[in-house]
Amino acid sequence: MSEPSQPNGGPAQVNAGKAAVAIGIGCKKGCSTEAIVALVARAMASASCAGASACLFTHEAKKCEAGLADAAKALGLPLVFLEPEVLRQASLRAVTRSSKVMALFGLPSIAETAALAGAGPSSVLLVTRMSDGGASCAIAGERA
Repeated sequence: MSEPSQPNGGPAQVNAGKAAVAIGIGCKKGCSTEAIVALVARAMASASCAGASACLFTHEAKKCEAGLADAAKALGLPLVFLEPEVLRQASLRAVTRSSKVMALFGLPSIAETAALAGAGPSSVLLVTRMSDGGASCAIAGERA
């Protein structure tokens, strides 16, 4: 199994200990940068972690989504693409179950599994999946 990668193709550390929260992102093809940025801001406010160090995580199948890469740049956050197996390992801890995402990716929720995988094996969801404008977002971290 290869390591998760960053947009530049280099390896990325999952749960490197630098980010306080892991933000999982899912999106429909062609989702706008603005929709993703607005949803992440809303989720961060909901988790009362606005201003906390954070990192964005998503499925490696989303590497070609310009809106996602542009949203990461606009938010000033690193974006890590995770392999399906890494996401599957976190899937039992997901709360949301989308039949569409399950049919397409074999996962209950890209946003929740990406957040949980990014935050590490003992993490919990701080914000369950929220969706708007073709994007979905969840936040995971360590229980306070």
